[in-house]
Amino acid sequence: MMFKLTGKILSTITSLIILLGAVIYFYINNSSSTDTKKVDNTREILIVKRVVDGDTFELSNGEKVRLLGIDTPEKFESKKLDKDVEVTKQDKKTIKKLGKLASDYVKNFVEGKKVILEREPNYDDKDRYGRLLRWIYLEDGTFVNGKIVRDGYAQVYEKFPVSKLDELRKYQKEARENNRGLWGPVEGLEQFK
Repeated sequence: MMFKLTGKILSTITSLIILLGAVIYFYINNSSSTDTKKVDNTREILIVKRVVDGDTFELSNGEKVRLLGIDTPEKFESKKLDKDVEVTKQDKKTIKKLGKLASDYVKNFVEGKKVILEREPNYDDKDRYGRLLRWIYLEDGTFVNGKIVRDGYAQVYEKFPVSKLDELRKYQKEARENNRGLWGPVEGLEQFK
């Protein structure tokens, strides 16, 4: 009798352990699929947790991503801001204002959304600051890097030969010719050229 009771208890405990394992497995797989979903070796899906500035995002997995092929004005004090002042001959206040406008623009259409991150073939995975280097797409197929340039809130970053530079140059030319975004009149500021 004691053996049968112990067998029933063991059977019940075993069933509970299996059930608990299944629940944990389901929870881990479903929670990770909302944060990170690998599409293939070059693409994954994540959520933009926060827009740091116009060309840098913090992702739902805690990593930061730097958008390839584009450069937005700086909104924070940095060596890059000092370099932008030197190159553009604009004052820091103007560049920081333009940087905030670019950042706010990007935040309005990307923050909190699922995005597809795509690696550049035969290119570094991360920059010197540890940020992922990626092309970004919204779920509807919108090419985020291109949209930011096309709408006039970023310039093409020409320093590195990445695959979509020609496409981005075309968008920049259109934005400048049509005075879009920061290429147009910005209230209280000179035109950023």
